[in-house]
Parts: sequence; structure tokens; C-alpha cells
Amino acid sequence: MNVTFDDAPPPGHINFGIGQPSPDLLPVELVRTASADFLANANPLELNYGEAQGDRRFRQSLAGLLANESGVPVNADSLMLTSGNSQALDLVCSQFTRPGDTVFVEEPCYFLAFSILRDRGLKLVGIPTDENGLDIDQLEQALKTVKPAMVYTIPSFHNPGGHCQSAARRQRLAELSEQHGFVIAADEVYQFLHYGGKPPVAFGTLAEEQGTSGRTGTILSLGSFSKILAPGMRLGWIQTTPSLVKRLVANGVVNSGGSLNHFSSHVVRHAIDLGLQGTHLHTLRSTYGKRVEAMDAALKQYLDDRVSWTRPSGGYFFWLECKSDIDTTELRRRAAQFKTGFQAGPVFSVSGQFKNCLRLSFAHYSQSDIVEGVRRLAELMRSAA
Repeated sequence: MNVTFDDAPPPGHINFGIGQPSPDLLPVELVRTASADFLANANPLELNYGEAQGDRRFRQSLAGLLANESGVPVNADSLMLTSGNSQALDLVCSQFTRPGDTVFVEEPCYFLAFSILRDRGLKLVGIPTDENGLDIDQLEQALKTVKPAMVYTIPSFHNPGGHCQSAARRQRLAELSEQHGFVIAADEVYQFLHYGGKPPVAFGTLAEEQGTSGRTGTILSLGSFSKILAPGMRLGWIQTTPSLVKRLVANGVVNSGGSLNHFSSHVVRHAIDLGLQGTHLHTLRSTYGKRVEAMDAALKQYLDDRVSWTRPSGGYFFWLECKSDIDTTELRRRAAQFKTGFQAGPVFSVSGQFKNCLRLSFAHYSQSDIVEGVRRLAELMRSAA
């Protein structure tokens, strides 16, 4: 199976396999301003190791940002700073799973997460999804025969599916986690990237409810500034109960090294406090919303007779199902000949499903490039007919 992290394509190529922001959305001036504001009054201790849980001022600013977005108060003690979502998932695995444990993942699911989970010696079992997210009925059936240590889910603007898990399913999943003793690792990096109505209540909010009620908790909500500011900041967070934060902080790497990204947290704190992060988030929503419209229109113009899809209302991705038995893995190998690209469906499955599906990202290209790229993709598909 050809699993890749698509980097910058050759000049002139439009590769929709790249799930990254376009260069024009990487806010150099914002980071420069926030850095200067921090450094103007920085003291030497701010360049030390920092609190293991993350600088308290940063966590308070982050709590304010999360509360403003969700409309629900957030306790700064429920937050832990991370070095981004991939590191956060690995940290969760280190503290809440052991080699040989089973983890339920969605089918389809973010393919690079599979590597993180397998590196920890975990067994992956796929649970189907539909337009309302993880199929809880199927999950309950699986729980009759398998006891997972963790369920990994992408509830809002799913990667690759683009759908949102319904509020009812989120609540039921939270209840099942407490009944059956597994933790939920909710990958919520797209929660704020909505281009219409807001998605259902985040698992971070459900984690707050567990903590407020005094329960130990079973939910770990993973967030990242990679999608709402810049991937190069290598900064994210975990929102969970204070009890589970203590378990995370007990990790050997954290205990030895302190804050996982102390310097970047200062810069981002100033970006939040100056209102720059909020303004940038508004820009992202506006820009990505227009790119969704462009890709949806281009698909209708060039590929309506060949693929089916549901227009996403947030996130980064379109998930396409070909109406024929075309093998998208083989199609992907030929894509460079047409100066285009995508991610083939089978990489998103732990059992090799979705051979006639593919994922397109609209995040990395302008509206005009998106239209041209879809036109090239249509040519590629016609050549395979």
C-alpha cells in the first residue's frame, strides 16, 4: 500500500493529496508581531524549561479562546500543552495503552494516525462510519467481543470523510467509554474550521463536564494550532479532566523535559491576547469556505457523471466515491502524468477497503488552481475508463 505524506509538488503540479495550508495563509506578519510583543518584555525564566503542563498564562489564554468558540467556560487546569496533534496522540498512547492492546478506529480514518498507533504495538480494529460519523450501533456490537483500551475518533469535519458526528452519537460514545472503561482520543483539529453552521458540541466540552462533576474522566480532546495558525509552531493541546492531566504529566519525557514547547506557547499566547489569532481564524474560515465552493462547483462541472460526494461544511477535505470499479491506488500512480494528485481510498482503511474512493484537499490551493486541478483529475479518470 502506497502510504505517503505528500510534500510540495513539482512546479506546475496541483496535488490535492497535500493536506496543508497554502503559503498565503501562513501568517508571517502575525507571528512577527506576536513574537515582538512577547520579547519586548520577556524575562530570562521564560526561556527556561517551563511548567510540565504548559505555561499557566498560555493555558488561561487558550481557555479563553476555547470558551469563546464553544460558549462554555473552560478550566485552564483541564488543559495541557503539546507539540502538536501527532505528538499528543503518541503521548496519550504512552499513558493509556500498552503494547498488544486494541484500539478502535473509524473506517475510513486519518491514515497517518495508523502509524502512530502501530508504533506503540497496538492492534487496530475498524468501526464503520456514515454521514453522522462513527456508527455507534456497530461499536456496541464490537464491544460484545472485544475490550478496547481506546477509541480514536475524528468527530468534526472528518479526515477523510468530511462529515460530522452527531451530538447524540458523541454523548452515547462518552457514556459507553465510562461503562466499558476505554478512553476516547478525540482528534478535534478541525473543530473551529466551519464554513456555515458550527459543528455539534466538542468532546472537549464533554471532558469539561466530566471534570466539573468530579469524575476521573475518559475523554481526551486533542487540538492543534497547526490548522488554525501555522504547522511550524508545533503547538497543540489536550483538554481533559484534571485527573487525567496528572497521568499525562507523569510521562517520562514530560517529567524530564518540562513544557513540550515553552517558547512557541509564549508567542501564541500573545497572538491570542492581541486578538490576532481570532482575526486569522476569521480569515481562514472565509478563504476555505470559498475554496469549498470552488471545488464543489468544479466537481459538478467535470466529474459529476463519474463520482459522488457530499459537500463538507468545514475542515480540509472532500471524500469522493467513484461510480465505477476504478482502482484509485493504481490511478494515483499515474496522476503525475496529468500534473495532479490525491490520496487513494485504501490508505484510510485498516483492512484495505475503499478501493474506488479518494480524498481531495482544498486547503493548499487557490480557487483557480482548484478548478484546474479538478479538470486534470477528470482527464486522468477518462484516460482510465
